[in-house]
Order: sequence, then structure tokens, then C-alpha cells
Amino acid sequence: MSSVILGISGSPVPNSNTDRAVKGVLQASGLDSEFVKLSEINVKPCQACKQCVPHNICQVKDDFPRLAEKLKGAQALVIGAYCPYGMIDAYTKAFLERLWSMRHVNNLNRGKLGVIIVNGLFPDSYNQRRRKFWVKYLKSFYTPKLPVTQVAQAIERELRMERMEHVGTVLIKGNVPCLTCGQGSTCEMSGVPMIHGKGTKASSELCIGVENQTEVWQEITRIGKLLCERLS
Repeated sequence: MSSVILGISGSPVPNSNTDRAVKGVLQASGLDSEFVKLSEINVKPCQACKQCVPHNICQVKDDFPRLAEKLKGAQALVIGAYCPYGMIDAYTKAFLERLWSMRHVNNLNRGKLGVIIVNGLFPDSYNQRRRKFWVKYLKSFYTPKLPVTQVAQAIERELRMERMEHVGTVLIKGNVPCLTCGQGSTCEMSGVPMIHGKGTKASSELCIGVENQTEVWQEITRIGKLLCERLS
């Protein structure tokens, strides 16, 4: 029997903020749901073989066809991603690419509800002083938009291409891996000084959990309840 909501996380970190945020939406909905962590299964990028065209069933021999069956039976998708190097993570990107097998001709995801969660270091509403610095830094490369916002918009475009209905997006504050790598206090490439201030010692105590981001968690709960209202 299929679940009403399918929750997917592209984060490879065990019990990550992204994982817990996706699960938070599922739990707040109160509906039957299933959580899938992409790093624990095998979903390759699309091979562009077009062998799915006659029947909307991907012919690549990995775990996506089984995951596609779960999505086909669900009424809503909650997808959680993060943005290493300012880009969408590889696990989520591969999953989104493979949705093409469900899109053409029969549009199997049409009408499903979609929720987007993106974990990044600089959500728009977090720490305005450092946000201004980051935006100025990014302008020298391509655009003043923050990476977390760009990733969220890219996923939203994909869901709309699937003819899914975008219900909401949650941007959550992530933690630089330098805090817990073991060398974050001395490595010349460490992101700790830029994010937490010069002279800051790297420590897991500086990591902030999604549950402690009050406004974010309230939005996670609100969207979960909204899914319940829409799907009940």
C-alpha cells in the first residue's frame, strides 16, 4: 500500500537537519508517510537512453524504478536538499533528473503537491550582516542571489515541469562541515572564521539544529498541517 506523502532527503549526513526537517513536515501532517534517504539507496543520474518513453518506466538497473512506484502512489512529495559549493547536491540532482521517465506522454506526477526544503549556510532571513557580505562576495562570480535561494528555485522549476503544485518552501540554516571535521580551527581553507568570526574555535557546540530555529520549525509545522488539510 502506498503512503499518502513521500519524503525524500538528499543529505548524506546521518540524521541531518535536512532529514529532520523533512520528517518534521511528515509528522506534522499526521498522514501516512514514508521517508527515503537517497544516500542509503542507489539512484544514478539519468542515462538519457530514452528507454522509458514507451511506458514511463525507467530501465536503468538501480533503485529508482522502485522509488518511482512509491512516488506514483503518493499524493504529495516533500523533497529536502542542501547546497554544497553553492549548488544543488548530487543525490537530489540525480533524483530530479530521473523524474523525466515519469513526465513525458502520461505526466504521472501531474497534480501532486510538492514541498521543498533546502539547507544552506545563508538563508535570506538569517544574520543580515553576514548575508550582506556573502551577497557582495557572490556578485563577483555570477548573481546576488544566495545559493540556498537558487537551489530552492531550481527545484521549484522542476516540480512545475512535472505539473506538480508547489505548496511551500522552507529554507533552513545549515552548519559548515569545518565545525566538526577536526581541522576547522587551523585549516587555512576553513569556513569557520568567515561564518562565525575570526578567532572562533571550531566546535560541534556551534552547530544549530533545525528544531532550534524557531521560525523555521513553525513553518515546517504549518506546511505539514497544510498538507493534511489539502489531502484529507
